[in-house]
Amino acid sequence: MKFKYPKITGFIIAVILAYIIFSNSTVSSFILHLGKLSYLGTFIAGIFYTFGFTSPFSAGFFIDLNPLNIWLSGIFGGIGALIGDMLIFKFAKKSFKDEFKRIRNEKIIKKTGKIMEKIFGENVQGFILYLFAAILIASPLPDEAGLTILAGLTKIKVSAIAVISIIFNTIGILILLSI
Repeated sequence: MKFKYPKITGFIIAVILAYIIFSNSTVSSFILHLGKLSYLGTFIAGIFYTFGFTSPFSAGFFIDLNPLNIWLSGIFGGIGALIGDMLIFKFAKKSFKDEFKRIRNEKIIKKTGKIMEKIFGENVQGFILYLFAAILIASPLPDEAGLTILAGLTKIKVSAIAVISIIFNTIGILILLSI
């Protein structure tokens, strides 16, 4: 049986597995021991925060971690996430491109796009696209999706992606650290 969206399906399975794994008290204890790496640990977890198949595990790390300084941990995690995003953008920006292209051609997506353009106009629709991409980047969802949206549907510069990446990933990590 061939899946129409194997990468997205794989990501959903990774999220479910991460939930099961991080619900285990032994894993939580192990993650707390990784926290002894301090800011290096949050930096490394930040790199993994951006990749679709590792972001659920990284999110679990940030939720279970109790850092001494939440702000410094968030910043180091955000810097790690920036590096991860730049790696994605430079080397793997096409990883989800084929599936998003297929999704873009789905009837419901085309219809929704026409309705949004009619209701909001082209300028507001562009703003919503940037906002949606920024939310994807901030969340533990795959940054590949947000970066693909920005790279594939806009004419954004790499420097602007870097600014968006560090700001929104740091915010997302700070939220997870405060849970």
